[in-house]
Amino acid sequence: MNSTPRDTIYASVKGKVDAFKFDQRVVSVFPDMIARSVPGYQSTIEMLPALAELYLQRGAQVYDLGCSLGASALAVAPCAAKRNCKIIGIDNSAAMLKKCQQIIDQYSHSSFIDLLCADLQDVEYRHASMVIMNYTLQFIPIEQRLQLLTKIQQSLLPGGALVLSEKITFQNPKINRDMIALHQAFKRANGYSDLEISRKRAALENVLLPEHYSEHQERLHSAGFSQVEIVCQTLNFCTMLALK
Repeated sequence: MNSTPRDTIYASVKGKVDAFKFDQRVVSVFPDMIARSVPGYQSTIEMLPALAELYLQRGAQVYDLGCSLGASALAVAPCAAKRNCKIIGIDNSAAMLKKCQQIIDQYSHSSFIDLLCADLQDVEYRHASMVIMNYTLQFIPIEQRLQLLTKIQQSLLPGGALVLSEKITFQNPKINRDMIALHQAFKRANGYSDLEISRKRAALENVLLPEHYSEHQERLHSAGFSQVEIVCQTLNFCTMLALK
């Protein structure tokens, strides 16, 4: 983490703020960006091996949707190797996947991970025992989320699990404002300036679309999941576990 370049993408006052996208600029600083921007991110990654031990079924598929640089895939790879599971990492950013492959190639379990450049809605999922979506659904248009989650649920074997991490909102307006303020304080404590926070917020407007937990829960049940619970939450970021 510490050896990657520092995220200074939004440090300059020059030029207009373009909509956020996972281009080469973001790829080059992504580990630093997500560690300093997402409260609880490391805890989520560290929880994945234990979840894999619970839910990976021998010979089944594991999907890492919006895999970025492969942190989630690598976290579950030792368990996948033991149980002869293939991990399929999918992302629609070619730049991200190119760097991801370079990182994965350095690890002993790399042969259990395949990468696919595609839009998640276009993929046919099958024979899955675990699907991971860490901070991915929030970038998909809200009206398309139920269809995608239904496809995922239908691909899961009995007893299969979806791990879904998202930025969330809160129904109480004051709590929502306070959580946003606390998230901004988290970023300041990690070295981001008010200018950087403001410019990134502008870049993410209408790109990252968070929802309340109850909306996620209702949609997951509508998609066919039998149980939905929060297993980790830090400020306005949470990880949900949905079981078939």
